Amino acid sequence: MSINYDAYEVVVGLEVHAQLLTNSKLFCGDSAAFGGDPNTHISPITLAHPGTLPKLNKKAISYAVKIGLACNCTITRHNYFARKNYFYPDLPKGYQLSQHTTPVCQGGFVTIRTQEGTRDIRLNRIHMEEDAGKSLHDVDASNTCVDYNRAGVPLVEIVTEPDIASGDEAYAYLTELRKLLRYLEICDGNMEEGSMRCDANISVRKKGDPQLGTKVEVKNLNSIRNVKRAIEFEAKRLVDIIESGEKVIQQTRSFDAGNGTTFALRTKEDANDYRYFADPDLTPFVVTDQLLQEVRAAIPALPEERVARYTQQLQLPEYDARVITDEKELAEYFEKIIEHSTNYKAAANWMLGPVKSWLNENSASITAFPIQPGAIASLIALIDSNQVNFSVASTKLFTALLKEPGKQPLQIAKELNLLQDSDEGNVAAWIEEVLNKMPDKVAEYKKGKKGLIGLFVGEVKKVSKGKADPKLTNDILLKKLQ
Repeated sequence: MSINYDAYEVVVGLEVHAQLLTNSKLFCGDSAAFGGDPNTHISPITLAHPGTLPKLNKKAISYAVKIGLACNCTITRHNYFARKNYFYPDLPKGYQLSQHTTPVCQGGFVTIRTQEGTRDIRLNRIHMEEDAGKSLHDVDASNTCVDYNRAGVPLVEIVTEPDIASGDEAYAYLTELRKLLRYLEICDGNMEEGSMRCDANISVRKKGDPQLGTKVEVKNLNSIRNVKRAIEFEAKRLVDIIESGEKVIQQTRSFDAGNGTTFALRTKEDANDYRYFADPDLTPFVVTDQLLQEVRAAIPALPEERVARYTQQLQLPEYDARVITDEKELAEYFEKIIEHSTNYKAAANWMLGPVKSWLNENSASITAFPIQPGAIASLIALIDSNQVNFSVASTKLFTALLKEPGKQPLQIAKELNLLQDSDEGNVAAWIEEVLNKMPDKVAEYKKGKKGLIGLFVGEVKKVSKGKADPKLTNDILLKKLQ
């Protein structure tokens, strides 16, 4: 039987857990750093010993408000934490402290771009909660071991509405969200280390049907690419079930990255009753006007704001602007170049060309790049003043600067004898030498073989050892050959 998959549409909502980059945990002073030997970032509070009391981390609140403002959310001013009761061995208290009825951020949206165009993915809420520890099944042959280092690390859970209609849209949304988290410096977005984790709620329905289908939840997807793959696999699997006349069962599933398939973990007939109630050991907290102002003032220029400025004020192509703003540190390096140069397009070309090539070849971030932005601006100035050409600057000078980043480009150009000669007399003499050596080619040129101009320019470059000013060479050559 042939199945018409195009008759269906996939509906996806994503839940993203992002670990906040605070030094300490959400309710105590234990280290929130990633790694460390098992059970070394713990204390009686993390282990929920009787008589211990939690105390809220103010930095975590400001970080949650920060991502909320960046995502155009409404900030809830009066908040409290609730106990979410369920048993996991990696939660020492036997319950999780989370926000239920008062998520700190409500509504909002994240703008995405795909081949279909631009649109907003609506958010339902962003709330704070504490992370659980980690169960280790491969340490002891007979027992499960538990590492509580991660227990109590602050998280924000960012929940979308069911607005995502494809794996590509999910990929675009997560890429944009991770970029925002990194720009705000509140989460490193490292999915491999688990500091950003994603669950996908997936259903399918016939196109035009207003009723949502039965959903399945795919848990703990550990890369943006795997989220896309899981959605595409599940969409096809769910359509196959419906077309075969069977009923879709609400399930929690996991994704096998090795073969690109999902498998059932447990069946979920009804929503869990977590018996939420306000935590009696934590006082409610208020997001004050002062905190809002401080957080708003600390938000840097975000990617879309920078793209608009680069394209409108600096007249850069949109492609250049988007690549440069892909990482905050890359955009900041570019901004430091244009503090010293008004040739914005040349600065972008250097960023997208030699600089990006070096970063890719060395698997490095711009923070590890040895050449200072002012030196790149000096290279641009040397080219603009016809003292060197781009070819010489991007190969010989750039390479020399990587080895001796403390030197000035002009100093290196002089030491390596790379400065172009713009003296008309010298250039004319080199041209005369070349034309005298090639009378037959000169005759062919004069008979209409105009493509030979490139040959003459190349020969002048050889004779002058690359020092002849290319533009001047071209101008004098054309005059002499007429």
